[in-house]
Amino acid sequence: MSHPDAVERDDATVDERDPGRESLVTIACAQFEPRVGDLEGNREKSCEFISDAAEQGADFIVLPELANSGYVFNSREEARSLAEPIPEGQTAQRWIDLAEEHDAYIVGGYSEQDGDRLYNSSILVGPDGYIGTHRKVHLWNEEKLWFEPGDDVEVFETKIGRIGMQICYDQWFPELTRIQAGKGADIIAEPTNWVPINDYEQSGQMDEDELARANYLAVSNAHVNTVWFACADRVGTERGQPFLGRSLVVDPAGNPIAGPASQEDEELLLVEDCNLMDARKMKTWTDHNVIPRDRRTDLYDELCGYEDDPHAF
Repeated sequence: MSHPDAVERDDATVDERDPGRESLVTIACAQFEPRVGDLEGNREKSCEFISDAAEQGADFIVLPELANSGYVFNSREEARSLAEPIPEGQTAQRWIDLAEEHDAYIVGGYSEQDGDRLYNSSILVGPDGYIGTHRKVHLWNEEKLWFEPGDDVEVFETKIGRIGMQICYDQWFPELTRIQAGKGADIIAEPTNWVPINDYEQSGQMDEDELARANYLAVSNAHVNTVWFACADRVGTERGQPFLGRSLVVDPAGNPIAGPASQEDEELLLVEDCNLMDARKMKTWTDHNVIPRDRRTDLYDELCGYEDDPHAF
């Protein structure tokens, strides 16, 4: 879902690279605790993190999943009362204003209302206004009671590079990253509300720099698709549901270059001089291996039923 003026790529060209171009950005992942039901408080906190990140030089800023509303709803009625339209909603408008003010790109998780339908969405805005929306494709647990799944997978052309979005559980499905990489994504922003998925992760005993399962998935998806990943998680416990924290930034070689962040604390994860064009330059691994070309779609089509998928190249 995109603004009419946004440029989208539907081709799966892997050779459309400019080896001489660089796009150095400072990436910030804002890890904080939205509170369910507190639209104004969440809006103000998100804006404080955006401003803080921008003042430290960030020009690509990612916020957690459902940053405007909180996550654990009691009913569809409550979910509806906390959803906002895109881009007309107050939260979207504040983010648009800040993106223009700071000459930055912002991706934030957003409870979206579109007519009678609700979506767990993320919104991309930039210096020139609203760019596009990703609606979560793979809904987790009780999200299926409140939200409709998204049906589009888009990549948005911007001045700093091609930006894709995923939300939390989306990253468990490698096809999604594959499609976005096929559409030319340089970076995938992931607003997330990761939850501990085993007793060890929930224990709080993980070492400070230890990767959680969700972190490993981001590392793997970044590496095998040679794209940047910027994952902004939330912290805290909401109506009995603990969250994992451990936001991180991964480069196209699969190296976590910032994070994982704390499991409990609000913090701003920031890393400078990220060349988004590395996602294009690093697809050639050896003299004989260009990873997109090495994919055996002739085999995958037959075994996985991908033959009708135009992006499974």
